[in-house]
Amino acid sequence: MNDIRNCRICGKIFNYVMGPVVCPRCKEKLEEKFQEVKKYIQDNHGADIPEVSEACDVDPAQIRQWIREDRLQFADDSPIMIPCEKCGKMIRSGRFCEQCKAEMTNTFRNAFTPAVKPVNQKPEGLRSERDRMRYL
Repeated sequence: MNDIRNCRICGKIFNYVMGPVVCPRCKEKLEEKFQEVKKYIQDNHGADIPEVSEACDVDPAQIRQWIREDRLQFADDSPIMIPCEKCGKMIRSGRFCEQCKAEMTNTFRNAFTPAVKPVNQKPEGLRSERDRMRYL
């Protein structure tokens, strides 16, 4: 089935597939803005979000979203940091700090490990003579 929605930027109706609710034309414009912001950050290492926002005419929330998506990362000497969504530790980009990523990875890995069979069950081939079926 087609999922018809309105673009959250321009309001046009379009066939939504996945991701942000943005039409293809606005998605291209956002990608161009992203490249502009990325180049500005590379040229100005000490820039902060309000400065980048003003220079590139991009909403600060959009810049933060690109940082959360791991598309943008500022230099190590940059004042820009965002909090980890789980523990609140300040990080350069992404949603979670390295410790929380490792913890979640281990949790998911442990959730998918096969269940261990109880030790005291007898295997199928080692049944006692009494448990076998008899014919008359």
